[in-house]
Amino acid sequence: MKPRRPLVVITGPDRGGWLAWFFTALAVRRAGGRAVHIRPSHPCHHCRFDALIVGGGADVDPSLYGDFEGPGVSDIQAAERRWSQRIFGYAFYPILWLLRRMFQSHGGTLDKERDRLEKALINRALDEHKPVLGICRGMQLINVVLGGTLNRNLDGFYVETPQARSLLPVKHVTLKPGTRLASVFDREDLWVNALHDQSVNKLGTGLRVAACEATGVVQAIEAVQGWSVGVQWHPEYLPQKETQQRLFRALVRAAAEGMEEERA
Repeated sequence: MKPRRPLVVITGPDRGGWLAWFFTALAVRRAGGRAVHIRPSHPCHHCRFDALIVGGGADVDPSLYGDFEGPGVSDIQAAERRWSQRIFGYAFYPILWLLRRMFQSHGGTLDKERDRLEKALINRALDEHKPVLGICRGMQLINVVLGGTLNRNLDGFYVETPQARSLLPVKHVTLKPGTRLASVFDREDLWVNALHDQSVNKLGTGLRVAACEATGVVQAIEAVQGWSVGVQWHPEYLPQKETQQRLFRALVRAAAEGMEEERA
């Protein structure tokens, strides 16, 4: 009897995200797995899966990691040089921000229903020792679920060099020796694409940095124990790169090993 291929759940938004789903599912299939799409409108809370991929998309809700989304004190101080203006600004700018949020149309950069769904799936996968791969937003959410925080603005990292934003592999990242990712890719560095506006700040519990770029922006994280990996780039959009396919093969292989352990 032919063995069952590992079932990999891939998350995404209700609106859009179909291109990412197609290429991620293709990568999973090429790696020997089966892909299932889960979205807030089709959560499938109790479905059985062997691995989880948390895809990219909207920013993670800042309230999940204790960050006030409105203008902070440092932002106001940078914008208002005079003390009289700052004192006024401490009251005015937060109120203005709140009014703008109240009257602007919905459908902005946050997707709280998706946040809730993916948080539950990440916690379930970790509890059941299932392999997890976070892509871009997915990496950030894994970090937040485990108690970490995010940099909501990357301007400070790109003072001397411009911030690259491209589907093409134009960003150079260095892999940390001795990490799982260094073993998966079997090399010291990679050229990757870049579509993110935020990044990991404080690491969550049990996580370590697996790759960085020269500016110091964290480009990959992984669990010290177990198979949980997050990458800031989008490997699904690099199907022509055999190196990037190794990441999906490693995920599916870890899922198959988990299935063997369950049968034993």
